[in-house]
Amino acid sequence: MPADKVFHLFDRADQLEQTLCQQMNRTLRFRFVLPFFRVVSRLGDGIAWYLLILALPIISPAHGGPIALVMAFAGLTGTLGYRFLKQHLVRERPFINNPVIHCGTPPLDRYSFPSGHTLHATGFTTILLMTLPMVGLAVLPFALCVAASRVILGLHYPTDVLAGALLGVILGLSAVTLAGLA
Repeated sequence: MPADKVFHLFDRADQLEQTLCQQMNRTLRFRFVLPFFRVVSRLGDGIAWYLLILALPIISPAHGGPIALVMAFAGLTGTLGYRFLKQHLVRERPFINNPVIHCGTPPLDRYSFPSGHTLHATGFTTILLMTLPMVGLAVLPFALCVAASRVILGLHYPTDVLAGALLGVILGLSAVTLAGLA
């Protein structure tokens, strides 16, 4: 798809998503929302996932090591993939395009599509649900909060989060399948 068509598509999507972004971002006015989602977002930067990867051999001595390696590989692959997409698709973040939307925490990079936080949260959760279902279920609420935090904090449009989630699920399924853990 030519670049001008991609930019036009993003402009149209931005217009359609503005109201939802504003509504979700307005929840920051409630006292507990901003600190909660800032912490979730910061943990979703990688801290929680790194700790979980390191803990997997302890949580599941029989299978944790190989699963941790698959998660590390998926994390690296996901990072390379979403950075490539962001650099080539260059969708501005909602708080840049709309002065009514407040940036709840500084972004890690300039562009918003797709959400790397959501990609990793859903990718890692998918891997865990497929290999260690109880651990995956325990992590699922955190992954959902990471995804929600991206829109609430004004950093992503809902379609950025949906794209990141879809890519994360595909990445997680592929990683488990390729590693023979399915």
